[in-house]
Amino acid sequence: MADTTNGNSEKLVQISSPSDNSDLGCAKHRQPRKESDSESTREDGKIEIKEADNLDKLGFGFPTWKKWTILTVIFAVQVSMNFNTSVYPNVVIPLTKAFQISGQAARVGQMIFLVAYAFGSELWAPWSEDFGRWPILQLSLFLVNIWQIPCALAPNYGTIVVCRFLGGLSSAGGSVTLGMVADMWQADEQQYAVAYVVLSSVGGSSIGPVVGAFIQRYLSWHWNFWIQLIFGGAVQLLHFVLVPETRATIMLDREAKRRRKAGEANIWGPNELKESRITMKEVLKIWSRPFEMFVREPIVLCLSLLSGFSDALIFTFLESFQPVYEQWNFGIIAIGLAFLPINIGYIIAWFSFFPFIHRHRKIRRRDPDALQPEARLYWLLWTAPLETLGLFGFAWASLGPSRNVHWIAPMIFSALIAIANYSIYMATIDYMIASYGPYSASATGGNALARDFLAGIAAMYSTPFYENVPGPHTLEYPTTILACLAFLVTIPIYVFYWKGPIIRERSKFAQILASDRKKNMGAGESKGGRAGDVGEKAEA
Repeated sequence: MADTTNGNSEKLVQISSPSDNSDLGCAKHRQPRKESDSESTREDGKIEIKEADNLDKLGFGFPTWKKWTILTVIFAVQVSMNFNTSVYPNVVIPLTKAFQISGQAARVGQMIFLVAYAFGSELWAPWSEDFGRWPILQLSLFLVNIWQIPCALAPNYGTIVVCRFLGGLSSAGGSVTLGMVADMWQADEQQYAVAYVVLSSVGGSSIGPVVGAFIQRYLSWHWNFWIQLIFGGAVQLLHFVLVPETRATIMLDREAKRRRKAGEANIWGPNELKESRITMKEVLKIWSRPFEMFVREPIVLCLSLLSGFSDALIFTFLESFQPVYEQWNFGIIAIGLAFLPINIGYIIAWFSFFPFIHRHRKIRRRDPDALQPEARLYWLLWTAPLETLGLFGFAWASLGPSRNVHWIAPMIFSALIAIANYSIYMATIDYMIASYGPYSASATGGNALARDFLAGIAAMYSTPFYENVPGPHTLEYPTTILACLAFLVTIPIYVFYWKGPIIRERSKFAQILASDRKKNMGAGESKGGRAGDVGEKAEA
């Protein structure tokens, strides 16, 4: 979900430029700097410290164990936020009984949270860049947790709908969590961390049904929200205690204050020298760019729709698993445990990327420009068809025991779908980062928006979809339709792999990046520097 990366998910590893103030950091400027990046004296005589001279004081300077400790806490935070979206379906039936409402009305709480989450992560984006990751994420977690309380104590269903909306809007998601990757890893070293955080995003959506089954079976409906609060409170405490600030500009401000106390009276940090904090014009520009790229860039549009469709499948499964597995007399707990193969599929997919990440890093170290961005899609060429295959298989494994089909069959096919879902999210984010460089965060913003928004819509159509298809195969035909759609939406992957360079040549944003790379490469050669630095950064 939510996903990884504009200040989004993902939102993952923005490479910032003066024209893109999104929240995913300044990865483009985090390679060895040119001479102009040294401490500079301004016209007013004040000396501004730069990242280039203080890399050891920033997140890049953290020891490896500390980076991965921080990222593991962020992993838990992201799981918690996505858990809030996926545990809710287990409270639908109890809510229908408690408030005398229809099942479709009860699912509004699921839909509205996800749709608000889609836009909420965008709204948080600018603020973590200007005020820091730590306070913004703490505020987000606090608000999300606060809105769980009126949900748990709700005297009527309207209270739950309103507070679920506010909870989704309060969820910063990948706009902050995945941005921290760019704060701690140089461009060439980010992919393992990105893959880890992507796992947290998709994994949080699939552990909800497992936990939710036990809540539904043994506790009252109030505990669905109390458990969300307990989980959210625990990760907020972990974040408060174990995660320091990682945003480079904030850390530079602190370093400047420390040096002034030590006697260097004229040293200042970047935010200290600003006449004002982030302006509303800048905020609106950041907010609007993901939507602009979603509409105008075919790469962003097609791959975001693919990623969104894939994520919506998981939330469709939240509704389809019950009628499918009830054929084998599965109860509430057993149906919840049927989601475990999806988690296994995610882990398999995560590990499957390691050889390709390792190989690409070795190639880029030899020659930063040896790989085109389309190389990031190679493994997806093989894993994306698993979505169509898995859906067809799941559809006709739904024939059930009356046709001598064992219950393990739909579980195997659901694991294949999970492998494809993770691969689609990871590879499309990775490709957008490599293709759009300074605008990658805005490009991935469209991806995250599509994933959460389409997943929210899926919460409303899934059950009617499986209940109202006419004919003898009411379970098989809906999933077969989804399989056909999956085949269609995966076609652009192969188009972009083979024709991506031509398509990028016609892209306004990719042209700006190519021009910057060419200019900087020329500058690097004239100064005797390594000509591939900027290209290397853009690809990371």
